[in-house]
Amino acid sequence: MPRYDYQCLECQEIFELRHGFTEQPAPCPHCGSQNLKKRITSAPTIARGILTPAGDGRRATKEQLRDKWREETPKLREKLVKRLGEETVSRMAPTLNANYD
Repeated sequence: MPRYDYQCLECQEIFELRHGFTEQPAPCPHCGSQNLKKRITSAPTIARGILTPAGDGRRATKEQLRDKWREETPKLREKLVKRLGEETVSRMAPTLNANYD
């Protein structure tokens, strides 16, 4: 069963719950409120099908993912330009034109 992180909007406590994908979360274990907000506490290490081994391989910080993006984007852009041409890459993948330094 997957684990989810929640924050209670009544008492502000942050806690983890295990429940099925389609099940509703249990009430807050601290105050019993059903007024919960799901929290995203880690970034995925696989982005759009490209393996991105940033951080420890399981959980990467936002900064680690940014650093990895800065490192990998020029390499990806170069490969695409060789195959598709500069004009096509500039038109179809404008985010690869940004300077990430």
